[in-house]
Amino acid sequence: MPRLREIPRSEVTDEYVLALYNNLFGERDPVTEPGTATGTPGNWWTVFAQVPDAFKHTTEGFGFYRSPNRKLDPKLRELGQIRAGYAVGSQFVYSQHSKAMRFEGYSDQQVAAIPNWSTADCFSEVERAVLAYTDCLVLERGRVPEGVFDVLKKHLSEVEILELTYITCTYMMHAVMSRALKLEFDDVDERVLEVPAPDGATADVMGMVDKREKE
Repeated sequence: MPRLREIPRSEVTDEYVLALYNNLFGERDPVTEPGTATGTPGNWWTVFAQVPDAFKHTTEGFGFYRSPNRKLDPKLRELGQIRAGYAVGSQFVYSQHSKAMRFEGYSDQQVAAIPNWSTADCFSEVERAVLAYTDCLVLERGRVPEGVFDVLKKHLSEVEILELTYITCTYMMHAVMSRALKLEFDDVDERVLEVPAPDGATADVMGMVDKREKE
């Protein structure tokens, strides 16, 4: 279950939110009858509906990156989005944009190589630069070496780089929020937990190191 309350259809008063509910869920109440055409539960929408203007702001952001006004190649955009999702550890963003990558013409091999892109040979120079830049944005929090930026500028205009930066950082935010609120496919248990030691084991887990014979 998401960590925040979902808004049932009966409580939706905002016309924009209701229109999106109708488009995504038809006549169903998405809280009692969850599910979207893409196979997700749909609770990203129902949780965000708590704040209608935030709901509108974020969904209009989807329209921004898909707008014909964008100069950035959609294929490069998708590389930034999926790698951001993977780097954050969002199953939801990664899964959805795996499908979006294929829709934009990437092969199954390229989709499968996103986790290990740096050792894969199925991406072009500009694609590798976009993936490296994404890692700098997400994992290095914007610390980008000149070598990475130089390759970007070799292939992309300043407008394209700005669009790539904005869209990728937006999807880093979506991935982080999805994990924090346990939305959609990110409703998973924490896997980094203590594994109990056998009964009678010492509490000094590294004690065996101290007892090794010195050579």
